[in-house]
This record gives sequence, structure tokens and C-alpha cells, in this order.
Amino acid sequence: MKTKFISLLAIIFGLIIIIFPIMGIIGVGALISLSVLLISVYLLLVGVAIMDYNRTGAILDLILGLLLLILSICLIYNPALLGFLAQISLYLAGIMLIIVGVVSLVNNRQSRYGFYIGIAGVVLGLLYIIIGTYITDPIVLGTLIGIWLVISGVLKLMDG
Repeated sequence: MKTKFISLLAIIFGLIIIIFPIMGIIGVGALISLSVLLISVYLLLVGVAIMDYNRTGAILDLILGLLLLILSICLIYNPALLGFLAQISLYLAGIMLIIVGVVSLVNNRQSRYGFYIGIAGVVLGLLYIIIGTYITDPIVLGTLIGIWLVISGVLKLMDG
């Protein structure tokens, strides 16, 4: 039951991230903040859900989720911070997506689709960095994070 809830939550978060940039309502800072916030909530929930059978993976998810939560709160409440982090924020988000993908690879070794969730995170993180270097469009970048959350949710749903 926990797995299905978390899978559906990942799909919903991913769709929210994909839909909002298309609507053109959210600015770059808010989009990055929202993306990082939703990934952190997802990681915190996954960390709590897998604590019973994968303590190491759960601790990794919880630590990464807390770091991302702090980063997202700082970005939400201090818009000037985005200006300061503008050059590295694209790389930071891509690197975080790669780290999340690697953590997913470590956590989901027993899962039938866990490998693909991790690979999707690493590949989309690399794409995020490459696209962010040449195209700084927040719609494209936010959509990549949304795609990873939807892929993760669907694969976890198929696995459970």
C-alpha cells in the first residue's frame, strides 16, 4: 500500500511539474524551487517507506531529501539566492538528479524496475546539465524533472 501511494504521489508531482511550466505562470526561481521541493518530499517519503527493509538506502534517501528540502526552502524564501546561484543552479539541479538516480540504483537492486528508475535519473540529470548549458528555458528543464518523477512512479507502480 505504501509503495502504491508513493508511486501515485511521484506521478502526481511529476505531472504538476510538467503542467505548471506549460501554463507559463511560474518563474525560473519558483520552478526550480518547486521541482527541488517535490523531489525532496518524494525522497523523504521513500526513505520512511523503505526503512523497514533497507536501512542504508532509507538513510541515504532521508539525508538527500533533507538537503534538498533545505535548498528548496532557501530558494523559495530568498529569491536573491537564485541570482547568486544562477550559474550553478542548473548544474546543481542536474547533479542532484544524477545523485537521486544513483541512490535509486542502490536502493532498488531487488526491484524488477528499480534499475531503470536509477538509469532514468542519471540520464535525465545528464540531459538537464547539457540542455541547461545551452538552453536555459525553465519549461524544458522543469519538464525533465517531471518526466523523471512520472517514470519513477509508473515503474514503481508496475513493480508493486
